[in-house]
Amino acid sequence: MGYIISDDAKDLLGDIKNFCDKEVREQAKEYDRTGEWAEDMYNKARELGYTALEVPEEYGGIGLSRIDIAALLEEMAKADAGFAVTMSATSLAMKPVLIAGSQEQKKKLCELVLDGKMGAFALTEPDAGSDASAGRATAVKDGDSYILNGRKCFITNAPAADFFCITAMTDKSAGVKGISMFFVEKGTPGLSTGKDEDKMGIRGSHTCDVVLEDCRIPAENLLGEEGQGFKIAMQTLDQARTWMGCIATGIAQRAMEEAINYANQRVQFGKPIIKNQAIQFKIADMEIKVETARQMTAHSLTKMDMGLPFSMESAIAKCYASDIAMEVASDAIQIFGGYGYSREYPVEKFLRDAKIFQIFEGTNEIQRIVVASNMLNSRR
Repeated sequence: MGYIISDDAKDLLGDIKNFCDKEVREQAKEYDRTGEWAEDMYNKARELGYTALEVPEEYGGIGLSRIDIAALLEEMAKADAGFAVTMSATSLAMKPVLIAGSQEQKKKLCELVLDGKMGAFALTEPDAGSDASAGRATAVKDGDSYILNGRKCFITNAPAADFFCITAMTDKSAGVKGISMFFVEKGTPGLSTGKDEDKMGIRGSHTCDVVLEDCRIPAENLLGEEGQGFKIAMQTLDQARTWMGCIATGIAQRAMEEAINYANQRVQFGKPIIKNQAIQFKIADMEIKVETARQMTAHSLTKMDMGLPFSMESAIAKCYASDIAMEVASDAIQIFGGYGYSREYPVEKFLRDAKIFQIFEGTNEIQRIVVASNMLNSRR
């Protein structure tokens, strides 16, 4: 089973599968081991436009629906979750501009992305994780400029990003209503990045701090109005969470496929272990979980495309898909037995990759708060 997609998307899906089979699937094993930036792989992906899938058609994009893009992103995730996260992180960085930017800002952004440039969304700070409103980065108006100071952490794509969407406090006395959103380009004096995080999983995706030291940017780089930054960030995350559910579903799908292949080959007690009903039930449960996650993701994306409220559906998609990705990866290791615990086999990596999806874009505890809040508010 899978997403129901357009003919154009089917053609592109075939191209992406071929690319991933040739350039990603095997290479990702080495990048997972070393933690090195896969420059050649990502340069090829950028040249093929894989970072620009969400550019709107009116700004030169290819005009795919979100469901179409989900199928493509899941295929990337099946090859390597780190690769899929890197591709989607530019789309994440685009969202604040597409949500709140002027026509001129949107046009400039999309031109950059269509030209192969990569982006990063910088919200999290050392003391502002789940409580994103506690950020301490500041932006002080100085004539026709803003001067930014602060430190962001755990920023996906930061080492390779050509542009950033960054939150900073413009009015400390106003709380969350004092947070604003800014567009900052690579090379701006005062903008730098820290060392790469040595992560447990998605090691093909690079993450580091973003440091702002008297970083002066034009006042026109403010997105929306002063004080709208937190709202823009939350709207950005509302959309982004579904995409994380999509990638998590891809991890689970790949783990299930590997488990089935192994169970067909592994012979114990004179027969392939796939013949045992206990293994069949485990695989059936995997499929139920994977397809349910996929359909929840599709439901959320459909509501986005229709312009309907989707905040709760996005939280459910992200929360459920990441939880079952952990479960399915763990079950795949169990089917592999002792071999599943070895790095010589692929399934242990899926468990390491899956864990972060329960944490970033809002922990799954935060997602449950979002779901509960939506449910309770709808009953008032």
